[in-house]
Amino acid sequence: MEEFQLYTPDEGFIEITSQVVAAVVRSKVEEGLCQVFVPHTTAGVTINENADPDVVTDMLKALDHMVPSLAYRHDEGNSRAHMKSSLLGCSLIIAITKGKLVLGRWQGIYFCEFDGPRNRRYCVHVIRQAEPI
Repeated sequence: MEEFQLYTPDEGFIEITSQVVAAVVRSKVEEGLCQVFVPHTTAGVTINENADPDVVTDMLKALDHMVPSLAYRHDEGNSRAHMKSSLLGCSLIIAITKGKLVLGRWQGIYFCEFDGPRNRRYCVHVIRQAEPI
């Protein structure tokens, strides 16, 4: 497993595809699975289009619409960040075939910050496919 550090903005999506790809290459796994895990309750991870930056802008706007400012009982002031994190999730599993992540042409992997700026981390765990008996 590899752990990566990053410094995040107030709120936003940071593309981490190249770091995850590099971890898969370093693992030398030809067939298997790659798990990306974010160990935070106010951040997440997702796969979406990485060609048009307007997609990220639209996603942030849609999440703001889905998670309105309410009188939340959690008094740290970041309840919306917890809700957004739960909506997107903190983990991804991506197939590896012929030593490469199985991603669509326009897909990228994003670390999603909802409560920054912060020093954050994420983990990449590459799992080799078991050999048939």
